[in-house]
Amino acid sequence: MDELILLRHGETEWSRDRRHTGRTDLPLTPKGEDQARALAPALKDRTFSLVLVSPAERARYTAELAGLTGVATDPDLWEWDYGGYEGITTADIRVERPGWYLWRDGVIPGDAEHPGETIEQVAERADRVIARVRGVEGTVALVAHGHFLRVLTARWLELPPREGRHFVLDTGTISALGYEHGEPALTRWNAQVTP
Repeated sequence: MDELILLRHGETEWSRDRRHTGRTDLPLTPKGEDQARALAPALKDRTFSLVLVSPAERARYTAELAGLTGVATDPDLWEWDYGGYEGITTADIRVERPGWYLWRDGVIPGDAEHPGETIEQVAERADRVIARVRGVEGTVALVAHGHFLRVLTARWLELPPREGRHFVLDTGTISALGYEHGEPALTRWNAQVTP
């Protein structure tokens, strides 16, 4: 594989309001749609050997508005399952758990639709995606979610999954992973594209 392009989906109401959005399937806001369309010029002259997208509507629609074609859905690209913290902000969680930090403290179990995942479980999914894309010749694009792509980036760089905490990733951004002298490298990160 030559390069791995990472696209975080455009804004949703919950991402705008900083609510943890794992498996809740929310649509893009009008701003999120504009962010997704703004990605198209950065991608239009690229040829992708493989395009993988999270099953979430917000990711699939981002891919469509960004002009990506030949898209395949990969359930491993779902966002971190936040369990009992689904839809809740960090500030609200810290009312009951002062100092709580997702990357250190994890989540609590939720209902049947949101049982929750450990960071190690998220990393296992990221590792499967990496194994899949490393076997592809050419350039690959992934359209997914903030925390998941941060874990994937840490794993690409051969770091523990918790090191994803260092890679802040905004909605509607483009990033890239690749190699330098045969070693996994971060080649572009959290690039904003003006709508």
